[in-house]
Amino acid sequence: MKVFLLAGGLGTRLRPLTDHIPKCLVPVRGRPLIDYWFDLFDDLGVNEVLVNMHHLSDLVEAHFIVHPWKDRVRLFHEPELMGSAGTVRANRNFVGNDDFLVCYADNLTDTNLSVIWDRHQKGDSILTMGLFHTPFPKECGIATLDKDGHIIDFVEKPQNPASNLANAGIYAVSPEIFDVIGDQPSPVDFGFDIIPKLSGRMAGVAIDGFLMDVGTVERYESVQKLWPH
Repeated sequence: MKVFLLAGGLGTRLRPLTDHIPKCLVPVRGRPLIDYWFDLFDDLGVNEVLVNMHHLSDLVEAHFIVHPWKDRVRLFHEPELMGSAGTVRANRNFVGNDDFLVCYADNLTDTNLSVIWDRHQKGDSILTMGLFHTPFPKECGIATLDKDGHIIDFVEKPQNPASNLANAGIYAVSPEIFDVIGDQPSPVDFGFDIIPKLSGRMAGVAIDGFLMDVGTVERYESVQKLWPH
């Protein structure tokens, strides 16, 4: 199994912390944010991880030179950000014709990734999205599910949310996604550009455990207190 771990964000909402530290390496309880993901990948039996880089990429490279996963991590530098789907498209050969995971490295979670992966293996969707109940639905991508767990509507940051089931930034994906992404110019974003095209061809599954976007100064300060580990 292979994973795209998307870590190329600028971290503008975390400044001044991210003036000198890439967002994926900001410390949570003394440990770089990105490293918590590798605990989850170990549990799932992941073989290889592709990490994209942009802001302060030299520090990300240095981090993985001595990382326990250094032989199973492929680094991909983006001189200009391609967007989440653009990164996946540019590295199609990384996954070939197999299903794969896409995870957003600026989230901190302890969820069991196999719940999302196992749901995807039912084979009735191109993309299976991890979902969580958010108290701030206007700030998230919000999904509406039918009785079989298929996503029948998805709106990014809606003014009038239909539910509080929010995109957790964890997807199990089939290779048919490359046909959906197509050749539209980068940047191409999953949330804004691709997922709205997949209505009826996506599944959603609510995740257990902790999940928080560590993308703002306020949430970064909160996660230091709330992270249960």
